Amino acid sequence: MPLAVQIYERMRTAIDTHVLAPGARVASARVLASELGVARGTVEAAYQRLAGEGYLLARGPAGTVVSPNLPPAPRGAHGDAGGVTAMQIAPRKTTAPRIAEPPPLQLGVPALDAFPRKIWARLAARRIRTTLPVELGYGDVRGEFALRQAIAAYLRVSRGVACGPEQVFVTSGYRASLALSVRALLRHGASVWVESPGYAPTRAVLNHVASVAVPVPVDEEGLVVSEGQRLSPDAQMVVVTPSHQAPLCVSMSVSRRLALLEWASRTKAWVFEDDYDGEFHYAGATLPALKSLDASDRVIYSGSFSKTLFPALALGYIVVPQAAVPAFAQAVEAGPRGGARSMQAVVADFLTGGYFARHLKKMRSLYACRRAWLTDALRSTFGDRVHVDQTRGGMHLVVRVRSRTGDRTLAHRAQRAGLNCQPLSERYAKARRQDRGLLMGFTNVASQAEAARIARRLRDAFADD
Repeated sequence: MPLAVQIYERMRTAIDTHVLAPGARVASARVLASELGVARGTVEAAYQRLAGEGYLLARGPAGTVVSPNLPPAPRGAHGDAGGVTAMQIAPRKTTAPRIAEPPPLQLGVPALDAFPRKIWARLAARRIRTTLPVELGYGDVRGEFALRQAIAAYLRVSRGVACGPEQVFVTSGYRASLALSVRALLRHGASVWVESPGYAPTRAVLNHVASVAVPVPVDEEGLVVSEGQRLSPDAQMVVVTPSHQAPLCVSMSVSRRLALLEWASRTKAWVFEDDYDGEFHYAGATLPALKSLDASDRVIYSGSFSKTLFPALALGYIVVPQAAVPAFAQAVEAGPRGGARSMQAVVADFLTGGYFARHLKKMRSLYACRRAWLTDALRSTFGDRVHVDQTRGGMHLVVRVRSRTGDRTLAHRAQRAGLNCQPLSERYAKARRQDRGLLMGFTNVASQAEAARIARRLRDAFADD
């Protein structure tokens, strides 16, 4: 087939299937000829035929565009001619798909409607305008110094973690932080205590980096340290959520914290502290981070901006023991970087400008209100059929439903109704009947009326019970 005909066929297919949408600008004949390695006249012949058939419209200096008046054609009206794809023929301009909002009761998503987008946009625009040529390079693999310094200052004041910027490593989130810690500190096949119930991705990460996860039970005081010593006395690390246990939301007692630190000091094990929502505390005194009690320097402190700012940022960090800094510096060279330098710089400005502290204060008040809305709505709708565990913090509720039906079935019914609550029993290594429950995020319940509607939808979803 002549080259001009091949180009014509591929352009026509791209237009008919709306890969090239009506009104989209196509590459000039000169640019496309250079890209495909053909004569300019060959491309011009194809363009002239397409224009003659009404597919393309020449607009002089504004370039050539796909005719905006084309009738919609069924997808696949013409077969792809193969070889060079439509994406290579020209830049495509299509209507972006509608971005779905988080479904009601979604876990782990902060209140996106309350994020200060105007402040963020202003900081981002200023940072982009003032970017220097030297800042367009790869940067420090440990993360931008300004952000690491801002994180160290914030943690010292708010969480009692004494550290310097040289101990802070910026990552792409919790999974990357845990994987980096294992690579830096543990030998192949090392045993690691994990909480049961716990956070599901923890086991996945440990399996990926060839570590052995040992489930250790959790009660109302947090991780049962004595059980961990019995099950795996030679473990090299423990992954723990002491501020608000994931998913039970209980806080680890001081006696358990001290026992865990004593074990780590004595056995030379490491403690990976996941403090993902430690900022959100609604009742009683805020407990300091486990790292603040770490006299032997065995705790790796992990935080994330996904829960405090927004998930799309994909930015986390760890604070490592001083003696382990060289090992982490070596390990981070082989791993992915912690997000774009420009975004790290914006987060640093957000912290140092005082916006982060104000945002957290606002969110604590807002979440306490939204938590009460959902709790009251569930109790009002279900009566004594539900029991909501009383916890002091976190971003979700643990709801026990008095039912003959298991929590997995109830969660599946709720999900079919568009409510994304999760079964508690799936978080256990070996769940018992009393371990059943439903996990319901409340952070995006926008009003008391919406909470009532959600409760009624749950009641209708469980109606077959």
